[in-house]
Parts: sequence; structure tokens; C-alpha cells
Amino acid sequence: MRKIEFTTIFFALMGFFILLFIILPVLSLLFSESPETLFETAKNPVVVNAIFLSCYTAFLATLIALIFGVPLAYVLARKNFPGKNVVNAIIDIPIVIPHTVAGIALLTVFSSNGIVGGNVGIRFVDAIPGIVVAMLFVSAPFLINSAREGFESVDPKLENVSRSLGASPLKTFFKISFPLASRNILTGSIMTWARAISEFGAVIIIAYYPMIAPTLIWDRLSYGINYSRPVAVILILICLTVFIALRIISGRNHDKT
Repeated sequence: MRKIEFTTIFFALMGFFILLFIILPVLSLLFSESPETLFETAKNPVVVNAIFLSCYTAFLATLIALIFGVPLAYVLARKNFPGKNVVNAIIDIPIVIPHTVAGIALLTVFSSNGIVGGNVGIRFVDAIPGIVVAMLFVSAPFLINSAREGFESVDPKLENVSRSLGASPLKTFFKISFPLASRNILTGSIMTWARAISEFGAVIIIAYYPMIAPTLIWDRLSYGINYSRPVAVILILICLTVFIALRIISGRNHDKT
């Protein structure tokens, strides 16, 4: 018993250091600016527009990942087919490659001379669609992987019972599979939105303008850290507020089920 207690305390202390490593820079940044400075910065139309655009484009990227990623996640969870491991590896590619490389790759596809950009009549370079595709590329794996884990946790017998009672595959999906995996899907959506709103490397390659918050912070950093830090603090406060609120909602939904 003493060994177990000692091990638990030892592991807790080890974990405390990594928690401290994460939280210390965040707290240091949050308390580096006075409320007056933050208030004045928050009133700046350029800052407001950049933060709004970050939230808006991250939401669009998350919505697209949700519409197209959830069906893929269900197939990966329920079906075995040749090349399934290759598909899973492809999904994780955006996680392992440098995001500046991702931006260059996207530019070759979505520029005016690219495979997509030159044929769909939509401008991606230095435009909102370019920001969205960059955010979608780097964040979609989080939703797909989380949704797949959710569908894998659903007992296939429940789906079979629904089918035996006359429900169509689509109705079974929306009445049984999706609700039971909804917590994982919501968690994946939260992580996708959070990852999208924080993206910088891929976005700056394909769409420096219009500026989102990370780009604005980088642009102001050239004038000194005192110009960029207030924007960074405001962005962190907004992201933490939304992230914590969604986590609480997710937890409540889980408790109800």
C-alpha cells in the first residue's frame, strides 16, 4: 500500500512539472498587460476584425471537417477494406509535416495556376477561402480521429437491432450511431476549431491578407513585442473562454447520457 501511495505521489509530482511548464508561460503572458491597455487594444477596429475573422474562418473550417469528416470516420470505424491503413496514414499527414510546408503544398493546388484554384473560379490566395483551406488542412485530422474513436465505441449490435426493426442504414446512423458518438464528435470539433484558430504557418503562405489574429500578431511583432503582446493576450482570453465553455457543455452532455 505504501509503495502504491509513494508511486502515486511521485507520478503526481512528475506531472506537476509538465503542467507548470504549460501554464507558466500562459499566465505570464496574461498578466503582462494592464486592463487599460487590453481595453484600448480591444477597441481597435483592426484587432477586432482580425480576431473576428479568425473565429469565423475557424468555424467554417470546423463545419466543413464535420460535414465531410464524420462520414469518413464512420466508414473507417465500421468497415475493413484494402488500403485502410493507408487512408489512416493520409489523414495524419497534416499533423506530421511542418505547416509552412503544408502552406506551400496548398499554394501549388489553390493558386491561380493550381489544379483547383485555376479551375473553380474562386480566389484562394490572399482571400478568405485560402485561410479556410489552410485551417481545414491542419485541423481536420483531430475531428476525424476523434469521431472514429467514438463510432468504434458504439456496440454494432445496437445498429443491427435498429436495422432488424426496419430502419434504413441512414436512419440508423442518425438515430443510433451519431448520438452515441456525439461526445467524441463534439470533442473533435472543439479541438478542430482550437487548432484552426491558432494556425499561422500554413495560413501565412497562402493568405497573408486579410489578416487573421496570428498574422496580425506576427506583423506587429516587427515593431516590437509591446505592439503584439496585447493582441496575443486578447486572443488567448477569447480562445480560453470559448474552449472552457464548450468543454463544460460537452461534460454536461456526457453526464446526462
